[in-house]
Amino acid sequence: MFSVSHLYFISFFSFVVLIIFISLKWTSFQSKAKKPLPPSPPKLPIIGNLHQLGSSPHRSLRDLSLKHGPVMLMNFGSVPVLVASSSEAAKEIMKTHDLKFSNRPKLKIADTLVYGSNDITFSPYGEHWRQVKSIAVIHLLNSTRVMSFRQVREKEMSLMIEKIEKGRDSLVDMTELSFWFVNNIVCKVALGRTYNELKFTFLLERFVHVLGLICIGNYIPWLSWIDRLSGLEDKAQKVAKDFDEFFESVLEEHVDKRRGMNGQSDEEKDLVDILLDVQRDDAIGFTLHRDIIKAIILDVFAAGTDTTFASLVWSITELIRHPRVMKKLQHEVTEIAQGRSMISENDLEKMQYLKATIKETLRMYPPLPLLLPHESMQDVKLMDYEIPARTQIIVNAWAIGRDPALWEEPEEFRPERFLNNSIDYKGLHYELLPFGSGRRGCPGIHFATIMFELALANVVYKFNLALPNGVERKDLDMTETNSITLHKKSPLLVMATPRF
Repeated sequence: MFSVSHLYFISFFSFVVLIIFISLKWTSFQSKAKKPLPPSPPKLPIIGNLHQLGSSPHRSLRDLSLKHGPVMLMNFGSVPVLVASSSEAAKEIMKTHDLKFSNRPKLKIADTLVYGSNDITFSPYGEHWRQVKSIAVIHLLNSTRVMSFRQVREKEMSLMIEKIEKGRDSLVDMTELSFWFVNNIVCKVALGRTYNELKFTFLLERFVHVLGLICIGNYIPWLSWIDRLSGLEDKAQKVAKDFDEFFESVLEEHVDKRRGMNGQSDEEKDLVDILLDVQRDDAIGFTLHRDIIKAIILDVFAAGTDTTFASLVWSITELIRHPRVMKKLQHEVTEIAQGRSMISENDLEKMQYLKATIKETLRMYPPLPLLLPHESMQDVKLMDYEIPARTQIIVNAWAIGRDPALWEEPEEFRPERFLNNSIDYKGLHYELLPFGSGRRGCPGIHFATIMFELALANVVYKFNLALPNGVERKDLDMTETNSITLHKKSPLLVMATPRF
């Protein structure tokens, strides 16, 4: 039996333990609550900071970073979003803590367009992503395979030169010609042949446009009905349906062709053939479903075409605006070509000013100015700030490329800054990130840049380019499209006259 004094002691002891427990919990809560989060711009109820994105998010976010710092924590609806606008922050995200930031957020429109995000670009980090990326890198994007497509590139280059020559007495649309040059190469490499239908061009434009629109449901789920009311969901579903029908016809065409063949050499195989081989042999440890094949094809096709031709147009535009740079580049390519009818890929390695011009273009006009969003998989300490798990991460590559702390006269197009300079765009230098870096960096850098180099070298070698009569260089429209890819809004129309 317990005496009254024992009961008082037990009660008092229990009370003390309870007080200590509550105190510890409160201290823990307070320490968590006081974790140093990055600075944040003021936000509105419900929508958070969505209204501050504007029509050019890369520019709006750069302006906000000038007020609130190179690392900002914003809220897009109910979703926390970290915006990084400095090379130091980009390095911590894509190198120091690369694994922790290697996930992709779930995005409704990407899910609709790209077969449930089963592709390389939007797939969440994990085994599936590793497998599909490995297939593309090993079978299509490795250096040996890229070099095997040399004849395809040089043939399309010849055709582009012919088209410019035919239009020399009238205005030449360099935007359209750049698109078809890149698109024809990607089609032959990925799909086995070119597709010149206007419907096909329009389909790619719709895909890029819809992918770049803000989906309210991603950030405020209970307002998803706005995406239905605005027609965004219907547009995405229609684009997805049209692309699926196109890829189904491509797959059937390949299956039918393979039935009548005893075999193909590796040189004869395009990406679809390779993926069908992988599916048949089942040598990768997981089933390569038909939708996954189509998702990989769409990745290579859309990313390879859209970003590369956009960069080529910006580069030619800046050369026209800067005759000094144009003249210097023409001198280099003419000297190396030594009178040959066309620049070959063997010549490209010798062209240091060409490479500097391309780096300068990618610095000022990164194809994806905000790259693609990452997502933190766990709590991370970043530059003395605590970043909670499941925070979306945006790296403003456009802002970093124009940071006056990194670049002298950053708004000036001056390729000389890259001469005698080791800075490159392959993901090891965080002041120049047109293709991202780390695990989620673009695996197709070599595939894209060799097309870029070949086209730019040959166009400036073969032709003098001028604006139409009455248009001054200072009047050239440099307006950007509001899209996921940084495109020049108006077509680049030029007068092209042969140099020889």
